[in-house]
Amino acid sequence: MAVVDKWTGLGSALASFLFLWSMVQSHVPVTLSHRVATWANKLASYFNPYLEITISEYGAERFRRSDFFLAAEAYLSDACAPRARKLKADLGRDSSNLQVSVGDNDEVTDAFQGATVWWYVAKKVPRPNVISLYGNQDEPRTYRVVFHRRHRDLVVGRYLPHVLQEGRAVTVRNRQRRLFTNNPGGGGRGRGDVWSHVAFEHPATFDTLAMDPEEKEEIVDDLEAFREAKDYYTKVGKAWKRGYLLYGPPGTGKSTMIAAMANFLDYDVYDLELTAVNNNTDLRKLFIETTGKSIIVIEDIDCSADLTGKRKHKKAKSDKAADGDDKPKLPMEPDKEEGSKVTLSGLLNFIDGLWSACGGERIIIFTTNHKDELDPALIRRGRMDRHIEMSYCRFRAFKVLAKNYLDVEEHELFGQIGQLLEETDMSPADVAEKLMPMSKKKRDANACLESLVEALKQAKEDAAKAKEEAEAKEKAEAAAAEAAKKAKEEDEAKKRRGQDEGDKTSESSKMSNGHIKRDDK
Repeated sequence: MAVVDKWTGLGSALASFLFLWSMVQSHVPVTLSHRVATWANKLASYFNPYLEITISEYGAERFRRSDFFLAAEAYLSDACAPRARKLKADLGRDSSNLQVSVGDNDEVTDAFQGATVWWYVAKKVPRPNVISLYGNQDEPRTYRVVFHRRHRDLVVGRYLPHVLQEGRAVTVRNRQRRLFTNNPGGGGRGRGDVWSHVAFEHPATFDTLAMDPEEKEEIVDDLEAFREAKDYYTKVGKAWKRGYLLYGPPGTGKSTMIAAMANFLDYDVYDLELTAVNNNTDLRKLFIETTGKSIIVIEDIDCSADLTGKRKHKKAKSDKAADGDDKPKLPMEPDKEEGSKVTLSGLLNFIDGLWSACGGERIIIFTTNHKDELDPALIRRGRMDRHIEMSYCRFRAFKVLAKNYLDVEEHELFGQIGQLLEETDMSPADVAEKLMPMSKKKRDANACLESLVEALKQAKEDAAKAKEEAEAKEKAEAAAAEAAKKAKEEDEAKKRRGQDEGDKTSESSKMSNGHIKRDDK
């Protein structure tokens, strides 16, 4: 009973103190009140061994969310959300997955190298009759990181940078990857002006890519080494980028290879159309507006623009044609040769010049059907670091297609198909078309493989026939050239004989004229 009376008296005393303090505060100067509060906080810090770090949702830029806050939010959703009691789910604007994060006014714990860290998610309560700077958005939130003061150096020096790095990695994994294309004449000041984008949803992977498994493994190893080589590139003094040249006949999987690379690395894809770029300056602007962790693609580089001096020959040819045209041109008549003025020098600077070092972790890919037609300076090592030939479908690539399309790994027709593939050039796209059962009647694997055998046999016969026709045409052209040569030689011989006869006639005429003159005398 005495204990109860003791606590009752203590509670009454505390209530009286708080009442008196509220009364005193109204008569105490603000400076003195602030000083007393400061002393109270210092006194409490002597008895409280825990420190606190605050991470605000909005930093110095009041209308832009803090990058550190977003990274912390992504980190907590990945590492700590399973231990939270209050959760919230959302689909971010640039996210492809459902994001489950820690709810407001909740507490979660995290461990790092022997230190325990407490995270508190707080949301500021809006004051009445106050206009918010954040419009119709929710009121800003705050993360409070609490830890023991003996772990101060560990938390500040290593834990928070770890949260930032891991949070950014989680954001990259969860984001919706995008496929960009440049706008015609894009010379604007922002990415929204020069690039347009859609969600990148191509399903291709290296597992489904019809290619020799050993070659695929080499490419995957090369991509992994590039992704983890930031420090190495800095050490050797090179921009963190890599170039790939994909060459081969149409239908051999060059675009599918690019999609597989993007899915493997979780990179965005920028499909650059050179014919829509006005000049070298706009090309640099486009490069500046690309982000890291991206693949910049120029497909059919040999057809995209004149980069090997052919433009000069075409212009000279058009000038000659214009000289022979007597039709007057109007002063405002547009020049037919106007178009993209991107030069080889501008493209080379785009690939590995000073501007190429802006940002980092980029891959540049060129595709072409005719490698020999490209300027050697464009595809030399150091610009296009790796040349990958995308060739016709052979047996090992066919087995990948058979597994993907028919779920067949072994079949009695594989031996015949393997022999035909070695003797016939057929693209993986054509092989896949024969293996894809598009109707109920052709869903049988045997029917699909038999159809492929017939197609290979027909392709072999067509190739042999085309070869014979080409040889016959070559022989006919050679015979025609030989006949034309002989006819030319005969014409020249006739001309020489006619010239000799004319000379003789002229001499005889001169002699007869001489005789006549002597007779006259």
